[in-house]
Amino acid sequence: MSVSEQSAEVSSLPSPPFITVAGIPNFRDCGGYPVSESPNHSIRREVIYRCGEPSQVTEDGITTMQRLGITHIYDLRSNNEIERAQAAGRGGVVEWEGCQRVFVPVFKDTDYSPEKLAIRYKSYTADGTEGFVQAYTDILNSAPPSYRKILLHLANEPEKPLIVHCTAGKDRTGVICALVLSLCGVDDEVVAKEYSLTEIGLPDEWKTGVIEHLMENPALKGNMAGALNMISARAASMLATLEMLQEKFGGAEKYMIEKCGLSNQDIDKIRSNLIIEKPAMHLHSL
Repeated sequence: MSVSEQSAEVSSLPSPPFITVAGIPNFRDCGGYPVSESPNHSIRREVIYRCGEPSQVTEDGITTMQRLGITHIYDLRSNNEIERAQAAGRGGVVEWEGCQRVFVPVFKDTDYSPEKLAIRYKSYTADGTEGFVQAYTDILNSAPPSYRKILLHLANEPEKPLIVHCTAGKDRTGVICALVLSLCGVDDEVVAKEYSLTEIGLPDEWKTGVIEHLMENPALKGNMAGALNMISARAASMLATLEMLQEKFGGAEKYMIEKCGLSNQDIDKIRSNLIIEKPAMHLHSL
């Protein structure tokens, strides 16, 4: 795919919520969604951004993020993922003036990239959600130290916009964003719809490259259906995950308090900072 074709693909994404940041895939604002019990309220925009790994960001992309006022970028990747990206010539850690990179690995020394995820969870099938629920359960069990830092940022520094990212901006990133939206009263169906936007947010070139890597590995060789499901971000997978979150952890609020160590005051501040009296921007597009 040529540079011009990539640019055309990115520019065709719905904006909002997607924002064109040159060199970073799947970049979007997590705000603007409706709060179910308050029809005239919504999630504040321009506070939480999510994306795929930023190691290929261009100068123009950095300028865009500076214009958005982003002060922190939370990196959920493992050391192994970063080292592998560097070895492959894709770059690794990215920092720029005015923005602090915060290393918050969900699995510090475990490669949790899409390729390794698929090998670890062979239960992926063409239409099933079991593999995702299993993977996301592991994320929820391992993520509290990482997620806690992001959540406390939202509680105490809402005036400082942040980015959350992993490799694809799909799984570890998707889970923390789902937790925040769910805590703030966004319906499960809407949370799942936001999660599913990654289906269109990741460029075809990225998907093709991942599938090629997957199909080369003996663990998934010949399992095209499993590979396709693995890189998917279907709403059904997040709906099943939210059901698991309720059954195993008691929901988003209880998870944040009991697993991440937040106080009731922290929870109240997150809601107060993120829920605003403004009609939802995405209400009619869901």
